[in-house]
Amino acid sequence: MTSRWLLCPTFAAAAALLVALTGGQAQDKKDDKKVEKKDEKKLPAPAVPPTAAAVKYGPHERNVLDFWQAKSDKPTPLVFCIHGGGWRGGDKSSYYGAVKTYLDNGISVVTINYRLIDLAAEQKVSPPVKAPLDDAARALQFVRSKAADWNLDKKRVGATGGSAGGCSSLWLAFHDDLADPKSADPVARESTRLYCAAVNGAQVSLDPKETREWLPNYTYGAHAFGLKSLDEVEQGRDKLAAWIKEYSPITHVTKDDPPIGLYYTGVKGAKVGETHPDPTHSPILGLKLAEKLKAAGIDVVFHSNTEPNAQLPTSQAYLIDRLKK
Repeated sequence: MTSRWLLCPTFAAAAALLVALTGGQAQDKKDDKKVEKKDEKKLPAPAVPPTAAAVKYGPHERNVLDFWQAKSDKPTPLVFCIHGGGWRGGDKSSYYGAVKTYLDNGISVVTINYRLIDLAAEQKVSPPVKAPLDDAARALQFVRSKAADWNLDKKRVGATGGSAGGCSSLWLAFHDDLADPKSADPVARESTRLYCAAVNGAQVSLDPKETREWLPNYTYGAHAFGLKSLDEVEQGRDKLAAWIKEYSPITHVTKDDPPIGLYYTGVKGAKVGETHPDPTHSPILGLKLAEKLKAAGIDVVFHSNTEPNAQLPTSQAYLIDRLKK
Protein backbone atom coordinates (compact mmCIF):
# COMPACT_ATOMS: atom_id res chain seq x y z
CA MET A 1 0.00 0.00 0.00
CA THR A 2 1.32 3.41 -0.97
CA SER A 3 2.12 5.58 2.02
CA ARG A 4 0.16 8.81 2.12
CA TRP A 5 3.02 10.61 3.88
CA LEU A 6 5.96 9.69 1.63
CA LEU A 7 6.82 10.86 -1.89
CA CYS A 8 8.49 8.30 -4.14
CA PRO A 9 12.16 9.37 -4.65
CA THR A 10 11.82 8.98 -8.41
CA PHE A 11 9.54 11.99 -8.39
CA ALA A 12 11.88 14.37 -6.58
CA ALA A 13 12.60 16.37 -9.72
CA ALA A 14 8.93 16.46 -10.65
CA ALA A 15 8.00 17.65 -7.16
CA ALA A 16 10.49 20.51 -7.37
CA LEU A 17 9.04 21.52 -10.73
CA LEU A 18 5.49 21.47 -9.38
CA VAL A 19 6.39 23.66 -6.41
CA ALA A 20 8.12 26.10 -8.75
CA LEU A 21 5.07 26.28 -10.98
CA THR A 22 2.81 27.19 -8.06
CA GLY A 23 5.24 29.79 -6.73
CA GLY A 24 4.37 32.35 -9.41
CA GLN A 25 0.75 32.58 -8.34
CA ALA A 26 1.27 34.66 -5.18
CA GLN A 27 -1.10 37.45 -6.18
CA ASP A 28 -3.81 34.98 -7.18
CA LYS A 29 -3.49 33.33 -3.77
CA LYS A 30 -3.89 36.69 -2.03
CA ASP A 31 -7.01 37.35 -4.08
CA ASP A 32 -8.33 33.86 -3.30
CA LYS A 33 -7.84 34.47 0.43
CA LYS A 34 -9.79 37.73 0.17
CA VAL A 35 -12.63 35.86 -1.53
CA GLU A 36 -12.50 33.10 1.11
CA LYS A 37 -12.69 35.63 3.96
CA LYS A 38 -15.58 37.39 2.23
CA ASP A 39 -17.39 34.07 1.73
CA GLU A 40 -16.84 33.05 5.35
CA LYS A 41 -18.96 35.99 6.52
CA LYS A 42 -21.86 34.74 4.40
CA LEU A 43 -21.81 31.12 5.58
CA PRO A 44 -25.23 29.94 6.77
CA ALA A 45 -25.97 28.90 10.31
CA PRO A 46 -27.27 25.33 10.71
CA ALA A 47 -31.01 25.06 11.25
CA VAL A 48 -30.32 22.30 13.78
CA PRO A 49 -27.57 23.33 16.23
CA PRO A 50 -24.65 20.87 16.21
CA THR A 51 -24.05 18.65 19.19
CA ALA A 52 -20.41 19.71 18.84
CA ALA A 53 -19.35 22.58 16.54
CA ALA A 54 -15.96 23.37 14.95
CA VAL A 55 -14.28 20.38 16.59
CA LYS A 56 -10.56 20.25 15.81
CA TYR A 57 -9.35 17.01 14.23
CA GLY A 58 -5.94 18.30 13.08
CA PRO A 59 -3.48 21.18 13.44
CA HIS A 60 -4.64 23.50 10.64
CA GLU A 61 -7.47 26.04 11.06
CA ARG A 62 -9.48 24.22 8.38
CA ASN A 63 -9.12 20.88 10.19
CA VAL A 64 -12.52 21.26 11.84
CA LEU A 65 -15.81 19.39 11.75
CA ASP A 66 -19.36 19.73 13.02
CA PHE A 67 -21.18 16.78 14.64
CA TRP A 68 -24.88 16.09 15.17
CA GLN A 69 -25.87 13.17 17.40
CA ALA A 70 -29.03 11.27 16.56
CA LYS A 71 -31.18 10.32 19.55
CA SER A 72 -30.84 6.61 20.25
CA ASP A 73 -30.26 4.17 23.09
CA LYS A 74 -27.97 2.19 20.76
CA PRO A 75 -24.91 3.32 18.79
CA THR A 76 -26.06 5.05 15.63
CA PRO A 77 -24.85 4.90 12.04
CA LEU A 78 -23.12 8.00 10.69
CA VAL A 79 -23.10 10.02 7.47
CA PHE A 80 -19.69 11.60 6.85
CA CYS A 81 -20.08 14.64 4.56
CA ILE A 82 -17.22 16.03 2.43
CA HIS A 83 -18.03 19.32 0.67
CA GLY A 84 -17.30 19.98 -2.99
CA GLY A 85 -15.67 22.98 -4.65
CA GLY A 86 -12.90 21.44 -6.72
CA TRP A 87 -10.73 21.09 -3.58
CA ARG A 88 -10.28 24.87 -4.03
CA GLY A 89 -13.29 26.26 -2.22
CA GLY A 90 -16.45 25.32 -0.37
CA ASP A 91 -17.29 24.73 3.26
CA LYS A 92 -18.85 22.18 5.59
CA SER A 93 -21.96 24.36 5.78
CA SER A 94 -23.06 23.07 2.36
CA TYR A 95 -24.51 20.00 4.12
CA TYR A 96 -26.33 21.81 6.90
CA GLY A 97 -29.62 21.52 5.01
CA ALA A 98 -29.42 17.72 4.93
CA VAL A 99 -28.84 17.21 8.65
CA LYS A 100 -32.44 17.09 9.93
CA THR A 101 -33.53 14.34 7.54
CA TYR A 102 -30.67 12.11 8.64
CA LEU A 103 -31.34 12.79 12.32
CA ASP A 104 -35.05 12.04 11.85
CA ASN A 105 -33.98 8.65 10.52
CA GLY A 106 -31.75 7.89 13.49
CA ILE A 107 -28.49 8.64 11.66
CA SER A 108 -25.84 10.94 13.12
CA VAL A 109 -23.99 13.41 10.90
CA VAL A 110 -20.49 14.85 10.54
CA THR A 111 -19.56 17.50 7.98
CA ILE A 112 -15.91 18.49 7.59
CA ASN A 113 -13.62 21.23 6.34
CA TYR A 114 -10.18 20.36 5.01
CA ARG A 115 -7.07 22.02 3.57
CA LEU A 116 -7.69 23.36 0.08
CA ILE A 117 -5.38 22.92 -2.90
CA ASP A 118 -3.87 26.42 -2.87
CA LEU A 119 -2.98 26.12 0.80
CA ALA A 120 -1.47 22.69 0.14
CA ALA A 121 0.74 24.24 -2.54
CA GLU A 122 1.87 26.92 -0.07
CA GLN A 123 2.73 24.16 2.41
CA LYS A 124 4.68 22.37 -0.34
CA VAL A 125 2.48 19.29 -0.15
CA SER A 126 3.30 17.11 -3.17
CA PRO A 127 1.06 16.58 -4.92
CA PRO A 128 -1.35 19.23 -3.55
CA VAL A 129 -4.34 16.84 -3.71
CA LYS A 130 -2.67 14.81 -0.98
CA ALA A 131 -3.72 17.43 1.59
CA PRO A 132 -7.53 17.32 1.18
CA LEU A 133 -7.52 13.53 0.87
CA ASP A 134 -5.25 13.01 3.88
CA ASP A 135 -7.42 15.41 5.86
CA ALA A 136 -10.59 13.52 4.94
CA ALA A 137 -8.98 10.26 6.06
CA ARG A 138 -7.74 11.80 9.31
CA ALA A 139 -11.15 13.33 10.05
CA LEU A 140 -12.78 9.93 9.55
CA GLN A 141 -10.30 8.30 11.91
CA PHE A 142 -10.87 11.04 14.47
CA VAL A 143 -14.64 10.53 14.34
CA ARG A 144 -14.22 6.80 14.85
CA SER A 145 -11.99 7.51 17.85
CA LYS A 146 -14.95 9.41 19.36
CA ALA A 147 -17.43 6.54 18.84
CA ALA A 148 -17.90 5.79 22.53
CA ASP A 149 -18.34 9.46 23.50
CA TRP A 150 -20.66 10.21 20.56
CA ASN A 151 -22.67 6.96 20.63
CA LEU A 152 -21.61 5.88 17.15
CA ASP A 153 -21.50 2.50 15.48
CA LYS A 154 -18.03 2.91 13.96
CA LYS A 155 -18.66 0.10 11.47
CA ARG A 156 -21.69 1.77 9.88
CA VAL A 157 -20.16 4.93 8.41
CA GLY A 158 -21.27 6.11 4.98
CA ALA A 159 -19.52 8.94 3.13
CA THR A 160 -21.10 11.44 0.78
CA GLY A 161 -19.97 14.42 -1.25
CA GLY A 162 -20.51 16.31 -4.47
CA SER A 163 -17.94 16.81 -7.23
CA ALA A 164 -14.50 16.87 -5.55
CA GLY A 165 -16.13 15.90 -2.25
CA GLY A 166 -17.58 12.92 -4.07
CA CYS A 167 -14.15 12.08 -5.47
CA SER A 168 -12.73 12.18 -1.94
CA SER A 169 -15.56 9.93 -0.71
CA LEU A 170 -14.88 7.39 -3.46
CA TRP A 171 -11.16 7.49 -2.73
CA LEU A 172 -11.85 6.57 0.89
CA ALA A 173 -14.32 3.89 -0.16
CA PHE A 174 -11.88 2.08 -2.46
CA HIS A 175 -8.46 2.76 -0.95
CA ASP A 176 -6.73 0.17 1.23
CA ASP A 177 -7.18 0.87 4.91
CA LEU A 178 -4.87 3.68 6.02
CA ALA A 179 -4.99 2.64 9.69
CA ASP A 180 -1.64 2.10 11.40
CA PRO A 181 -2.30 -0.51 14.12
CA LYS A 182 1.17 0.01 15.63
CA SER A 183 0.93 3.81 15.89
CA ALA A 184 1.41 5.51 19.24
CA ASP A 185 -1.41 7.84 18.14
CA PRO A 186 -4.77 6.20 18.94
CA VAL A 187 -6.51 8.17 16.18
CA ALA A 188 -4.09 6.81 13.56
CA ARG A 189 -4.99 3.28 14.64
CA GLU A 190 -8.62 3.77 13.52
CA SER A 191 -9.85 2.42 10.19
CA THR A 192 -10.53 4.54 7.09
CA ARG A 193 -12.75 1.92 5.44
CA LEU A 194 -16.41 2.70 4.81
CA TYR A 195 -19.69 0.81 5.13
CA CYS A 196 -21.00 2.52 1.98
CA ALA A 197 -20.78 5.77 -0.01
CA ALA A 198 -23.13 7.79 -2.19
CA VAL A 199 -21.87 10.68 -4.31
CA ASN A 200 -23.17 13.39 -6.66
CA GLY A 201 -21.39 14.34 -9.89
CA ALA A 202 -18.12 12.91 -8.64
CA GLN A 203 -14.87 12.74 -10.56
CA VAL A 204 -13.60 9.15 -10.63
CA SER A 205 -10.17 9.40 -12.27
CA LEU A 206 -7.29 11.89 -12.46
CA ASP A 207 -5.77 10.15 -15.50
CA PRO A 208 -6.08 12.48 -18.52
CA LYS A 209 -5.62 9.63 -20.98
CA GLU A 210 -8.56 7.78 -19.49
CA THR A 211 -10.89 10.73 -18.95
CA ARG A 212 -10.26 12.17 -22.43
CA GLU A 213 -11.03 8.83 -24.03
CA TRP A 214 -14.38 8.99 -22.28
CA LEU A 215 -14.93 12.74 -22.78
CA PRO A 216 -12.72 14.45 -25.40
CA ASN A 217 -13.32 17.94 -23.94
CA TYR A 218 -12.46 16.94 -20.35
CA THR A 219 -10.21 19.54 -18.66
CA TYR A 220 -10.45 18.91 -14.89
CA GLY A 221 -7.70 17.78 -12.54
CA ALA A 222 -4.40 19.51 -13.32
CA HIS A 223 -4.52 21.50 -10.07
CA ALA A 224 -4.47 18.24 -8.12
CA PHE A 225 -0.84 17.90 -9.21
CA GLY A 226 0.05 21.60 -9.01
CA LEU A 227 -0.12 22.12 -12.79
CA LYS A 228 -2.08 24.63 -14.86
CA SER A 229 -3.68 22.47 -17.55
CA LEU A 230 -4.59 18.88 -18.24
CA ASP A 231 -2.36 19.06 -21.30
CA GLU A 232 0.62 19.43 -18.94
CA VAL A 233 -0.52 16.40 -16.96
CA GLU A 234 -0.90 14.36 -20.13
CA GLN A 235 2.53 15.40 -21.40
CA GLY A 236 4.10 14.40 -18.08
CA ARG A 237 1.87 11.38 -17.55
CA ASP A 238 4.71 8.84 -17.35
CA LYS A 239 6.52 10.80 -14.63
CA LEU A 240 3.27 11.42 -12.75
CA ALA A 241 2.02 7.83 -13.12
CA ALA A 242 2.37 6.88 -9.44
CA TRP A 243 0.52 10.00 -8.29
CA ILE A 244 -2.24 9.48 -10.86
CA LYS A 245 -2.68 5.91 -9.69
CA GLU A 246 -2.62 6.76 -5.98
CA TYR A 247 -5.16 9.59 -6.13
CA SER A 248 -7.62 8.24 -8.74
CA PRO A 249 -10.46 6.40 -6.98
CA ILE A 250 -11.12 4.05 -9.90
CA THR A 251 -7.62 2.53 -9.71
CA HIS A 252 -8.28 1.24 -6.19
CA VAL A 253 -11.44 -0.76 -6.96
CA THR A 254 -11.28 -4.32 -5.62
CA LYS A 255 -13.87 -6.99 -4.87
CA ASP A 256 -13.91 -6.21 -1.12
CA ASP A 257 -15.12 -2.61 -1.57
CA PRO A 258 -18.39 -1.37 0.02
CA PRO A 259 -21.72 -0.71 -1.73
CA ILE A 260 -21.74 2.49 -3.77
CA GLY A 261 -24.42 4.92 -5.00
CA LEU A 262 -23.49 7.04 -8.02
CA TYR A 263 -25.73 10.03 -8.79
CA TYR A 264 -25.36 12.22 -11.89
CA THR A 265 -27.44 14.67 -13.89
CA GLY A 266 -26.21 16.25 -17.13
CA VAL A 267 -26.70 15.01 -20.68
CA LYS A 268 -29.57 12.59 -21.22
CA GLY A 269 -28.54 9.65 -23.37
CA ALA A 270 -24.84 10.46 -22.83
CA LYS A 271 -22.41 8.26 -24.74
CA VAL A 272 -18.71 7.61 -24.35
CA GLY A 273 -16.60 9.63 -26.78
CA GLU A 274 -18.97 12.60 -27.01
CA THR A 275 -18.25 16.14 -25.86
CA HIS A 276 -20.50 17.35 -23.06
CA PRO A 277 -21.28 20.88 -21.80
CA ASP A 278 -20.15 19.92 -18.27
CA PRO A 279 -17.61 17.12 -18.67
CA THR A 280 -16.32 17.59 -15.11
CA HIS A 281 -19.58 16.16 -13.73
CA SER A 282 -20.71 14.11 -16.73
CA PRO A 283 -22.76 10.94 -16.14
CA ILE A 284 -20.17 9.15 -18.28
CA LEU A 285 -17.81 9.29 -15.28
CA GLY A 286 -20.32 7.41 -13.17
CA LEU A 287 -21.16 5.04 -16.00
CA LYS A 288 -17.53 3.99 -16.43
CA LEU A 289 -16.99 3.56 -12.70
CA ALA A 290 -20.23 1.56 -12.41
CA GLU A 291 -18.98 -0.78 -15.13
CA LYS A 292 -15.78 -1.45 -13.19
CA LEU A 293 -17.64 -1.91 -9.90
CA LYS A 294 -20.07 -4.39 -11.43
CA ALA A 295 -17.20 -6.32 -13.00
CA ALA A 296 -15.62 -6.57 -9.53
CA GLY A 297 -18.90 -7.78 -8.03
CA ILE A 298 -19.57 -4.61 -6.02
CA ASP A 299 -23.14 -3.64 -5.17
CA VAL A 300 -23.70 -0.39 -7.12
CA VAL A 301 -26.67 1.86 -7.83
CA PHE A 302 -26.18 4.19 -10.80
CA HIS A 303 -28.68 7.02 -11.25
CA SER A 304 -28.73 9.48 -14.16
CA ASN A 305 -31.18 11.27 -16.44
CA THR A 306 -30.83 8.29 -18.78
CA GLU A 307 -31.11 5.61 -16.10
CA PRO A 308 -33.14 7.02 -13.17
CA ASN A 309 -33.46 4.88 -10.05
CA ALA A 310 -37.01 5.23 -8.80
CA GLN A 311 -36.43 3.28 -5.59
CA LEU A 312 -33.40 5.29 -4.45
CA PRO A 313 -33.60 8.54 -6.47
CA THR A 314 -31.11 10.59 -4.39
CA SER A 315 -27.82 10.01 -2.62
CA GLN A 316 -29.55 10.82 0.67
CA ALA A 317 -32.21 8.18 0.07
CA TYR A 318 -29.45 5.71 -0.75
CA LEU A 319 -27.52 6.40 2.45
CA ILE A 320 -30.59 6.19 4.68
CA ASP A 321 -31.57 2.88 3.08
CA ARG A 322 -28.11 1.31 3.34
CA LEU A 323 -27.17 2.62 6.79
CA LYS A 324 -30.46 1.52 8.39
CA LYS A 325 -30.20 -2.05 7.11
